[in-house]
Amino acid sequence: MDLKRMDRSLVDLSKKYGSVFTVYLGPHKVVILAGYKTVKQALINHAVEFGDRYISLANHDLSGEQRNGIMFANGDSWKEMRRFALSNLRDFGMGKKTAENKIIDEIQYLIDVFERHEGQPFSNAKSINYAVSNIISSIVFGSRFEYSNEEFKLMVTRANENIQLLGSSSIQLFEMFPCIFQCARNRMRLKRNVAENRKQIKLLIGRLQETLNVEMCRGFVDSFLAHKQKLEDLKITDSHYDMENLVSTAANLFAAGTDTTGTTLRWVLLLMAKYPQIQDQVQVELSRVVGDRQVRAEDRKNLPFADAVIHETQRFANILPIAIPHHTSTDVTFQGYFIRKGTPVFPLLTSVLWDESEWETPRTFNPAHFLDKDGKFVMRDAFMPFSAGRRACPGEGLAKMELFLFFTSLVQRFRFTPPPGVKEEDLDLTPAVGFTRTPSPHELCAVSREGIQNE
Repeated sequence: MDLKRMDRSLVDLSKKYGSVFTVYLGPHKVVILAGYKTVKQALINHAVEFGDRYISLANHDLSGEQRNGIMFANGDSWKEMRRFALSNLRDFGMGKKTAENKIIDEIQYLIDVFERHEGQPFSNAKSINYAVSNIISSIVFGSRFEYSNEEFKLMVTRANENIQLLGSSSIQLFEMFPCIFQCARNRMRLKRNVAENRKQIKLLIGRLQETLNVEMCRGFVDSFLAHKQKLEDLKITDSHYDMENLVSTAANLFAAGTDTTGTTLRWVLLLMAKYPQIQDQVQVELSRVVGDRQVRAEDRKNLPFADAVIHETQRFANILPIAIPHHTSTDVTFQGYFIRKGTPVFPLLTSVLWDESEWETPRTFNPAHFLDKDGKFVMRDAFMPFSAGRRACPGEGLAKMELFLFFTSLVQRFRFTPPPGVKEEDLDLTPAVGFTRTPSPHELCAVSREGIQNE
């Protein structure tokens, strides 16, 4: 088993042992689900039986002793926090005009950063992560942060670093042999990062609490505090609306809203630099449909090629190769196999997004996967980057809007190219080691298209 690329090892095993099989990770028996049909059947058709979250030792480090919030929790608390989070994320703009305007405002800050490099090579990783993180921050905390804000920069850095640490070999070994690897350096860094971010989020919540107006909630935190206060006024003391649940839920939303969308944007810009003919097609379509005005969410239906490029990036880059582990909520017989209650289950999303029976060229970046013969956008059933079922990403709608608006706005303004002296074919698509697949460190040039067109 390759601990740095566990999904690849599991895909290889599925070719030998089928779409449902068992592996032992140290002493732990784990059921692997592989292939689109099997993963869909488990997560959607048997959503309840496969719907609980497996709290691994590392996930326990991430969630703390309380095991609350929405990412690493089960039972009534999880149901209530997810319901409340979804309801309030919608209220504060997820998938609405309000969110669109927040994204468009943030795009200008990001464009300003890119323009300051004047077409010279630079790493876009931090600025993209700050921009994307500001969208979820404005929804959760009610305001954005300046990119120079040290507290914000540290929170984003720690959240991103935790994702990388979770995929490291030493954390995988800690999961298998905790007695031997419990003091591994990466585990200590993970715990320290979690503690620091929780401390910072508590400070942010404290500041919001001091200026709270229950009649004018600025974001998710205000809404939670107002609901908590209402329950206390009614003398209801045994609810799930306590400070620990608020801190955990805010931390979950911040981390989830920062890493995967930012990572996808970095991949799509890298792919545009590597495949300039595809970038050409996106820019021609944008010029024809949008011209020089700001792209809006409603333009998506008239930009099928750009939409296909975004979806193909999500499929090809395969950001989350293994869904955050589930476990069975009850005994279940699935595809002829008896699986006991409480068994850890790993849905192998790599095997869905690269399923050879579902995709014409699964290992190739090919936007035609999402286009029909007339060039119109078509959604594919096996497109499952947000997972599926009860544990699907609650921010899917927001992430889709962010990806569309950020990508089209950036490609409308800039031409992305490799650094001088680097050929397109030499741009490395090997991902860095981590729980999610991020691009390896690289630099690109963002050349203003105004300058190109005026030459």
